[in-house]
Amino acid sequence: MVTGEARVRGEGLMAVAGNGHVVSWGAGPRVPSWVRSYRLRAVLADLCGAGAAATIAFTVRFGGLTPYVLPYLLVSLALPVVWCCAVALNRAYEPRMLGVGSEEFRRILQAGVALTAVTAIGSYVTKTDVARGYVVLALPLVTLFTLVLRYGLRRSLHRRRAAGECMRRVVAVGHPVAIIELMRLLRRERHHGMDVVAACLPGGRAGEGVGEVPVAGDFSDVPIAVGQYTADTVAVLACPEMDGQALRRLAWRLERTHTELVVAPALMDVAGPRTTIRPVAGLPLLHVEHPELTGARQLVKNVFDRLVAAALLVLLAPALVVLAIAVRVTSPGPALFRQTRVGKGGKLFTIVKFRTMRRGSERQKITLVSDRDGLLFKMRNDPRVTPLGALMRRHSLDELPQLINVVRGHMSLVGPRPPLPEEVARYGDDVRRRLLVRPGLTGLWQVNGRSDLSWEESVRLDLRYVENWSLTLDLQILWKTWSAVARGQGAY
Repeated sequence: MVTGEARVRGEGLMAVAGNGHVVSWGAGPRVPSWVRSYRLRAVLADLCGAGAAATIAFTVRFGGLTPYVLPYLLVSLALPVVWCCAVALNRAYEPRMLGVGSEEFRRILQAGVALTAVTAIGSYVTKTDVARGYVVLALPLVTLFTLVLRYGLRRSLHRRRAAGECMRRVVAVGHPVAIIELMRLLRRERHHGMDVVAACLPGGRAGEGVGEVPVAGDFSDVPIAVGQYTADTVAVLACPEMDGQALRRLAWRLERTHTELVVAPALMDVAGPRTTIRPVAGLPLLHVEHPELTGARQLVKNVFDRLVAAALLVLLAPALVVLAIAVRVTSPGPALFRQTRVGKGGKLFTIVKFRTMRRGSERQKITLVSDRDGLLFKMRNDPRVTPLGALMRRHSLDELPQLINVVRGHMSLVGPRPPLPEEVARYGDDVRRRLLVRPGLTGLWQVNGRSDLSWEESVRLDLRYVENWSLTLDLQILWKTWSAVARGQGAY
């Protein structure tokens, strides 16, 4: 067992083992091989996307080869390299940007805008006559193709991570409860690509365990644990023992081994757009903005919801008629089911859904036992559900009439799950925060497990949405809803 303080020797780490021998680890670059491979594929994808965009723009604008278009042919040949340089300057190849989050896509958009601006300003300053049709077609296309190809790469990476591949090996630093919670979240959301392989606890000793991972020692043993478990990332969780000075020293000790250091603040479920670091008197203070629950952004969201819902109702009208007829034909009773739910600010409204249960199902509820703890009543094999109703629930077809509630302003396209009045009556103060925004047709709960979620997980996801909502987040959730509905997992 390695003990004692790790020290830097040359370009590596060394430590004194229990038998007195010196153990050392080299400080070569710790970028995992899969990261280098993924980054190479991203560069190749960007080159292919730019090449395809240049070819289409040249063909559409000029048609064939003539002496006049020779300069544009050279520009088309150079565009893939120029584009990759623009993407690299916007730091869209950094390992921490790849595979998760929206920052990778945002930086690609920035590269497209920047390259367009440089082209326009450069042609104006140099008084160069540029074929505007070529530029207007080529640069938007190269940005679009790159985004599509990067999205395809990300989907492939997420599939590999679901199988346990392409994971970052993490040493977690903090108290046992926080580490166990971190492991639970990372195992549920495998697409983040982080796997905790060891833990360092305050006063911890090697040979112990926390959850399902071994304890590698206390906080002073973190660099040693990185070498022992071939980790490439250290995750520091909020704990009073790891103050600013201790964290700074840890960063210095990890610097030589190129180990990535990530720090989880005490503020949980607060997204990046609401946080900014402002240096005050030499101290990096984390400023947290309040969630914007009223004002112009909410007005834009409301208008967007109603317009999209109205358009979907028109487009889906034939399908809605067919489903309504199917419900009436397969079981006695009305096609639509109406129920009182609680909306924004605690106001009651009547939700509209396709009926999926037999008549008198509400009276039978008191004789049944829920499969889940908490306030929600959920049964995987509910005897009240009709065969057609089970199919519609699996793919959320029964919820399509709720578009009417969205148009009427009772609901939003994206938001927390609309609760029943008896559920709200049992809410605590924290859970009531879900009522600050309109309930949604879909939400984080829909794309993260649906009915398979526990009550605590459902509440946590709803509160995370309330704290961090934005139109961009709504669009991301709507995009993910299609795949969640198609898979039909967790719906019953």
